Amino acid sequence: MKKPDASPWKPPAYEDADAYAIRALQSGNATPDQQQRALDYIINGLAGTYDLSYRPSSDRDTTFAEGRRFVGLQIVKFLKVDFKRVKEAKEQSNA
Repeated sequence: MKKPDASPWKPPAYEDADAYAIRALQSGNATPDQQQRALDYIINGLAGTYDLSYRPSSDRDTTFAEGRRFVGLQIVKFLKVDFKRVKEAKEQSNA
């Protein structure tokens, strides 16, 4: 497993295919493979969702890394949450 960069403000390494996949996603022309690649790069690379946020050298670096990670966690939540069940639970609690 790769150790997270100690400098969370530095952009992660990427391949040309990552950049093209994100551009294709934005333009609405991404193939299924590009869609998956773009989301994988955003969640794992840009957001560092599954990396440890703690940076022993600076609490500000830790805070910055945690902010990035929070974005990734929100994306993952939207990918996994069963919104139909959430809506039904809200409707039952309001009844």
